[in-house]
Amino acid sequence: MLYDVIVIGGGIVGLATALRLKEQKPTIRIIIIEKENEVAAHQTGNNSGVIHSGLYYKPGSLKAKNCIEGYHQLLDFCEQENIPYELCGKIVVATQKEQLQILDDLFERGQQNGLQNLKMLNVEEMREIEPHVKGLKAIKVPQTGIINYKLVSQRMADKIRSLDAEIRLGERVSSISEVEGRSTVVTNKGSYEGKLIVNCAGLYSDKVAQMTEKEPIDIRITPFRGEYFELKPERQHLVKHLIYPVPDPNFPFLGVHFTRMISGGIEAGPNAVMAFRREGYKKLDFKFSELWETLTWPGFQKVAVKYWQTGLGEMYRSFSKGAFTRALQELIPEIEADDLIPGGAGVRAQACDRTGGLLDDFAIIENKQAINVLNAPSPAATSALSIGNAVSEMVLKRL
Repeated sequence: MLYDVIVIGGGIVGLATALRLKEQKPTIRIIIIEKENEVAAHQTGNNSGVIHSGLYYKPGSLKAKNCIEGYHQLLDFCEQENIPYELCGKIVVATQKEQLQILDDLFERGQQNGLQNLKMLNVEEMREIEPHVKGLKAIKVPQTGIINYKLVSQRMADKIRSLDAEIRLGERVSSISEVEGRSTVVTNKGSYEGKLIVNCAGLYSDKVAQMTEKEPIDIRITPFRGEYFELKPERQHLVKHLIYPVPDPNFPFLGVHFTRMISGGIEAGPNAVMAFRREGYKKLDFKFSELWETLTWPGFQKVAVKYWQTGLGEMYRSFSKGAFTRALQELIPEIEADDLIPGGAGVRAQACDRTGGLLDDFAIIENKQAINVLNAPSPAATSALSIGNAVSEMVLKRL
């Protein structure tokens, strides 16, 4: 069978793309190929479950546009599919004087991005919302929420199947070739012929992209593991909503924070440490070939030189519960190490270019065979349906 589109990757972005394509053109022939035995097995299924508002992102960027549009599309999908979510809101807290200007800039950025009912809080107002937080000033963001993205992805998969598209699980792509405008995707279980490939392979998106390129690509995925603790039940009263620090504007991570979970409980974290393999969810998970690729990539070497102090601090927190606790105490001084029990971990696919740039915005790159989603970090889950719509429009123009 000749497919119109072969989607590689069964995370939320790949699923959303296939769903939007079938909605826009029901007769299109689509197959999704996923190497795991379930959808949403990696980044989608191991994130913090936050519905992001669009506060942080540069106005006009793909992140800002897709986060805000995706936010509304996600809520609409949840209403249609009876998926539980909660818009519990969050506060972003400045704990040091040098963070006050960054906080003011964030407030202005949020307004430029169209966020409604943002409010700058003084100490008294902040403590009314979060009585145990310590800070100088904070932004209240009502639109932020919590959800289970794995459940969202499963519902997307069900809907895709109902629209007569195929999803093949447990099939790892080994090669892609092209003859006379048609691509053949070979997996461990078979081969599939298609007119166009959509690469949503997440942690392996650069590898899949390279299969469709004759020359080496100038982007490499660097895996960063984010580790979480959870608060013991008797200490969960310390957190009412979501509590974030002011982020470092030079580093594409949001810092350790407190997150209510839709299933109950409070997560604390994550840190951001380089993983020793692309799917390295544990501290000592290791794959020599993947680690060697990271360490020898010129872009990563430049990043390491630039951020070595930050990186060492993150690594220290990974192995020191005391250091992790002290980072959390910046926001809630009452937190103690005994309040924390080990939680889960996720791995972020962070794209890094040859010059040492950590790509902050979404990156979608086309070539003759494929549309490659090469950088889709947070807020990709929130933005997925909007990203899927954008990619589907690119596909339909080409078909």
